[in-house]
Amino acid sequence: MCGPFFENMDDYLKVGTITQPFGIKGEMKVFPHTDDPKRFKKLNKVYIPEKGSYREFEVESAKMALPLVILKFKGIETPEEIRNYRQKDLYVSREDAAPLDEGEYYFADIIGMEVVDDEGIKRGKITDIIQTGANDVYEVTSEDGTSFLLPAIKDCILNIDTEAELMTVHILEGLLD
Repeated sequence: MCGPFFENMDDYLKVGTITQPFGIKGEMKVFPHTDDPKRFKKLNKVYIPEKGSYREFEVESAKMALPLVILKFKGIETPEEIRNYRQKDLYVSREDAAPLDEGEYYFADIIGMEVVDDEGIKRGKITDIIQTGANDVYEVTSEDGTSFLLPAIKDCILNIDTEAELMTVHILEGLLD
């Protein structure tokens, strides 16, 4: 059934959002926040915000119904129980998250990162990541609230330092117009 509550979720990553119940046996539709929804089949547990904290749930099954995932938790047997979790985000611990290849980063590590260009000018912080299919695009918002889009390509992204929470970039001509 449901596991213990956790207070500190700094080392957890959002993997999906429950949209609604599915069927009559306690299954739910989940919108995945991952580039590979099949990863849900390997999950053993997830965490859901509940009453100011987070609660652990054991995953009983996961089926693909692309673009959604049909998920079932142990101990949840009715659609009524799932309705309590509609629009709730699902998290996994970093240790349970899919490993990354070199040069790949979790969105949670990029969002909020300070952006400095190759001339040393602070440009703002990453406030959103847009997945286009060809490459990701970072939204950079400055202190004055203006923003611009920066393609996540080698010509623009020179260095990402997750420890320092700093991204060094080259601003291609026309990006700030």
